[in-house]
Amino acid sequence: MTSQPDRPDDAGDDDAALFRAAVGEVRRLPEAALPPAAPKPKPRPRMAERDEAQARDEFRHALEEQLLEAGDALSYRRDELPPNVFARLRRGEISAQEELDLHGSPVREAEALLRAFLNDARQHEVGCVRVIHGKGRGGGNDFLDSRGLPVLKNLVDRMLRQRADVLAFHSAPSAQGGTGAVLVLLARPQRRR
Repeated sequence: MTSQPDRPDDAGDDDAALFRAAVGEVRRLPEAALPPAAPKPKPRPRMAERDEAQARDEFRHALEEQLLEAGDALSYRRDELPPNVFARLRRGEISAQEELDLHGSPVREAEALLRAFLNDARQHEVGCVRVIHGKGRGGGNDFLDSRGLPVLKNLVDRMLRQRADVLAFHSAPSAQGGTGAVLVLLARPQRRR
């Protein structure tokens, strides 16, 4: 039988005490600040996104029911515009100050051009403009959709109806382009006080 060496009485069988005795005196480190937490993601308005998607689908569906054909006239008037002013626009008595010709433009390009043209006209306080979209009788997919309906004409109609700065529009009289062009009456920009 071998005998084990005697342990110090103060350490006993406590391992933690033995460790402290072996290491000796320690100095406590200053407490470091915690690293910044990653920012929480912004909440997504999921219900609003669903509502927007549903509204877009309903709008698209409504538009498909009301698509214009080549010979159809474009016509729209906001309630605040007096009927006699709209009648003057329809007869071509209000002259267009600027003109945009979208003939032969691809759909995406035509949409961007029309948006920029209307913004510029409003910025320069132009009251009436003419947009030439063509009648949609040309050959090719750029002018007609799969059902033979004029793409640019329907695009112009849809975009003009959505803009708050458009008071009214009507297909031009035959001497000014007929159903291949539209006269657009724009609201004057509001002055900030």
